[in-house]
Amino acid sequence: MDHQGQFRRAALELGIPDDEVTAFTEHLRLSIRLSGGSGGTPAGQFGGLPRLPVGMDWPSAGAGPLPFVFSVACASLPRADGFGLPADGSLLFFLDHERDHVAAAAGEQDYARVVYVPTGADTEVADAPANYAAGEQYDVGATLVAQLPAWFETDEDEDDLSPFQQQLLSDLERDLPRLDELSALADTLWPPGEGLASAFIGGYVDDDVITSIAEQTLAGREKAGEIVIPVAKWSSHVEKEKHQLTSEWIALADFSLADECYSGSFVIRHDDLAARRLDKALSVTRFSE
Repeated sequence: MDHQGQFRRAALELGIPDDEVTAFTEHLRLSIRLSGGSGGTPAGQFGGLPRLPVGMDWPSAGAGPLPFVFSVACASLPRADGFGLPADGSLLFFLDHERDHVAAAAGEQDYARVVYVPTGADTEVADAPANYAAGEQYDVGATLVAQLPAWFETDEDEDDLSPFQQQLLSDLERDLPRLDELSALADTLWPPGEGLASAFIGGYVDDDVITSIAEQTLAGREKAGEIVIPVAKWSSHVEKEKHQLTSEWIALADFSLADECYSGSFVIRHDDLAARRLDKALSVTRFSE
C-alpha cells in the first residue's frame, strides 16, 4: 500500500501546503507494532519453542543455547513503505541478554542471532536443549504505527543544544510550521496503540542505540588514522554522524520482556536487509535497572 500517498492526500485535504507535506513525509516512518491480545490471525509468537528447519541445530554461542525471544511470519505483517522486510518466510530472534550486554564492551556479537526461514522449508517445533527453560508462549498481532526521528522532539533549552542541533531545529521550524498538525494526522492514520507492546519491527533506531553506533564508527575511524577529532568537538561530530546514520540504519526489532529488566534491539542497514544479509544485524542490550 502507498502509505505516503495516503498521508499526502489526507494532509492536502486539510489545506496543508504540498511542499510542507513533502518535507514531513521525508521523515515519516511506519513501524510494525507487535502486541498480545489483539485477536485475528497471529502474526508472530513470543516465548515457547521455535519452529526451526528440520535438521537445523538450535542457535548457540559456545556450549550454551541462545534463548529464543520471538518469531514473526513475514506474510502476516502489514507492509511498510521503505522497509525491505522479506515478503514471506519467518524471522526468528535469539538473544542471551546478559552475555550480550557484557560482550558488547569488547565489540563481540556472539550472543544474538536472527534466523530467516524461507517459505517451503520443512520445519518442526525444536526440542528444548538440555536445562533450557522456555519462556511463556503467547501469540501477537501486528499493526502499523507512525514514527518520527527523535530530534523532532527535544525538551532541552535551545541554548543547551550544539550548533548542529540548533541548525536542525531552525530548519525544522522553517520547513514545517504546521508540524503539530502533521504529527497528529500521522497518529490518526496509524495510532500508537494502547497498552504495552511486545516489540516493534522497523522504524527508527532507538536514539541511544544510534548514538552508540555513531560513537563506535567515529572511534574506529580515529583508530584507523582516517580522522582526528578534538575532544571539545566530539559531541558535535557524534550528532552529525548520528544524523547521517539514521538514514542508513533501521530497527529490525526492538523489544522488552515484562519479567526482565532489559530491552533488546536488532538493527541493520537498509541494503543489508534488502540483500538478506541478516548476519550483518547488530544487537544492543540495554538494562533498565
